[in-house]
Amino acid sequence: MMFLAYAKLNQDEYFEVFGLDFEDFEIGQKFIHRPGITITQQDNKSECLDTLNGAWMHYDQNYAKDTEWKNCLGVSTLSVQYILGLTWKTFSRKKRITTIENITIPKPFFGGDTFYTESEILDINVNAGDDDCGEILVRTSGINQKKEVFTIIEYIVLIYKKGKHPFYGDKRFNYSLKSEKFSAYFQKDKNEWIERSGIYLEDFKKGEIYHHFPFKYISQSEAIKHALHSGNNDSKYIDPLYSKSLMLENKVPITEAYLLSIVCASTTKTFGRVVANLGWKNIHFTREVYPEEQIRVISKILGKRNSKSRPDQGILNVESYWIDDKGDKVVSFERTLLLYKKDKAPYENSGYS
Repeated sequence: MMFLAYAKLNQDEYFEVFGLDFEDFEIGQKFIHRPGITITQQDNKSECLDTLNGAWMHYDQNYAKDTEWKNCLGVSTLSVQYILGLTWKTFSRKKRITTIENITIPKPFFGGDTFYTESEILDINVNAGDDDCGEILVRTSGINQKKEVFTIIEYIVLIYKKGKHPFYGDKRFNYSLKSEKFSAYFQKDKNEWIERSGIYLEDFKKGEIYHHFPFKYISQSEAIKHALHSGNNDSKYIDPLYSKSLMLENKVPITEAYLLSIVCASTTKTFGRVVANLGWKNIHFTREVYPEEQIRVISKILGKRNSKSRPDQGILNVESYWIDDKGDKVVSFERTLLLYKKDKAPYENSGYS
């Protein structure tokens, strides 16, 4: 059985898809989720301050050094959020979590630890009281870089049945692709699957078109935050009232640099085998962009070749662009990427495929 990371739209035109239908799950399956994420003490402190957590052991190092932990202890609610969040690829077709039956914390975590997650399907209930969904019982474990389990969560989730998901059930999507390059997983064992991202250099074809998903939605607060965090104090990008006085809309526009970042980042699930971005050219912005637009990015493969200096890598030339609801290209550019070839990338040691 092959679970797909893409659906076919037309000849050589594909759409990124995520998650499994209810019928794809079986008792005993194990899913190894990727990527992982490294947590910092800043993440830990922010979680406390944002949630009114008054336990000073999480953010007062002067106090924490005299406890048995010797360092600021990781916040358990933070680990729960990340552990459930990192499972999103496999469980993207869920309706919702209905019950968390148990959370166990056998080990602490600290800033600097890397979180990985693994899920096992414990039980399946076809008749969950919802014609569109079935119910699965999942055990998801948080595992650190030392392969130590530090949190275990058992929970019940409603998953849409085949063809019933409001988005993935779209009739435009053809799920009959057979090539291994479109697989969402590497099958490690009979019932064990490692999530994968990205297509190898050798498997890209000139002229292929990829529609990237999820789409990106930008709020006004996000637009302002990214302008400020980039050192941009231009009132046009941080003050809605100033922007209004310039006869613009009553909200701030998004900086061109952040738009470029979003369009690039949206492509990374298809181009996940990238070693480095070697540069852009022909970058065009056709109009001002404001918050509350949905950014949908498409890429076309322009060509590829072997690297002259790196035998284990190759060069991929890509055009990426965002077309708005009116059918206009808002942002477009060409990009040159350095990609790993098959069997040449450093995946195995870090648990990737």
